[in-house]
Amino acid sequence: MTVADLFAILPQTLLEGLLLGFVYAMVALGYTMVYGVLGLINFAHSEVFMIGAVIGLEVFRFWGNPESPVIANPFLLLLVALIFAAVGSGIMAVLVERFAYRPLRKRGSKNILVPMITAIGVSFLLQDLTRIYAALRHNEFNMQYRTYDALNQTFELPFQTIIQVKGIIIIVVSILMLIGLTYLVNRTKLGKAIRAVSQDMQTASLMGINPDVIISRTFLIGGSLGGVAGVLFGLLYTNVTPYSGVLPGLKAFTSAVLGGIGNIPGAMVGGLILGQLETLSGTYLPFLTNGNFGTEYKDVFAFLTLVLLLLFRPQGIFGQNVSEKV
Repeated sequence: MTVADLFAILPQTLLEGLLLGFVYAMVALGYTMVYGVLGLINFAHSEVFMIGAVIGLEVFRFWGNPESPVIANPFLLLLVALIFAAVGSGIMAVLVERFAYRPLRKRGSKNILVPMITAIGVSFLLQDLTRIYAALRHNEFNMQYRTYDALNQTFELPFQTIIQVKGIIIIVVSILMLIGLTYLVNRTKLGKAIRAVSQDMQTASLMGINPDVIISRTFLIGGSLGGVAGVLFGLLYTNVTPYSGVLPGLKAFTSAVLGGIGNIPGAMVGGLILGQLETLSGTYLPFLTNGNFGTEYKDVFAFLTLVLLLLFRPQGIFGQNVSEKV
């Protein structure tokens, strides 16, 4: 491949990085919501994202069956899948908070490792439950989304760049999620209550705010965002397994830290930056190293970015240094 060829594929590479970045950003919003209120890294969020992808797959398989479709229009079917995934993943996130994290919070444990280890344990539990479901329901772990010509239709953009309809949907939904979440947090009564609990849970409770209710609703919102992201991830890559949330979840967490965890616009920007870094490195790394490093090394860049960021700007791009309350 010549240098001219590399420049020729640059616009398409940047577009693919944009789509991947928006997927990371949507998942990162869930991490940011929970961390902003509890200061908790909810590693189980990656499995909530995966469950959303599975729910979307089941909607496509059940109601979009080509032999006798209940919903023949693929765009309407996608909307139904997004709604079901948002509701299902949101409820799952609430259950995780209610039965895994809240008992720890009520005991007043100050050890930050306890909820983190609990989150990892919940992740393994949700993975195994999904494995059991996939085995009993489909007798397979590698589940495929059905493809539709209407969603795979392509449009040619300038500079010989091609985008599919589903790519446009991912961009539009991601931007709407960011706008909606920003409005909810900054302009609504619930958003004010979320910010109050985030700043000082005890004082908020004295002002008539029930922290348990607000935290539960925060998990519901974050889980719903993860469910929507899961469906769009499955739509983009067509393949879903019980472990589909692990690597995207880690990279979404990296995106949240990169942008400044707890910062909603920062999570979106962090996801877009990480998506570009990963796609550019996966495309050009083999050429720059004469084939000594393949595209599989692109994952190294995601976590190398996190390490470098923590060394030089641990608060993230849009984060702020804050003093810890004692």
